[in-house]
Amino acid sequence: MQKTQAKYHLGQIVRHRKHPFRGVIFDVDAKFSNTEEWYDAIPEDSRPAKDQPFYHLLAENDQSYYVAYVSEQNLVPDQTGQPVQHPDVEDIFGEFENGHYPLQFQLN
Repeated sequence: MQKTQAKYHLGQIVRHRKHPFRGVIFDVDAKFSNTEEWYDAIPEDSRPAKDQPFYHLLAENDQSYYVAYVSEQNLVPDQTGQPVQHPDVEDIFGEFENGHYPLQFQLN
């Protein structure tokens, strides 16, 4: 059994490597845990390996807010120092401080 350790943590703000969006991590899967339909919708030459952490993000871009599911290989730390404006942030996290969000409560 391979042990997978997440590089990023809950409350951290990250950016996608290839696509223009950023978000705050609110959950982590040790390996791929979405549907095969979702995975198969990714172009084959861009599909990430399933045996790495996948992150659930409260994401934003210039046009909208949404929830994203992103592999670790496609994320980089956000260096702007700016909070995320996603409307659901306050339901999960406390006030933005020192470049990240503290959890309001313990998640399962």
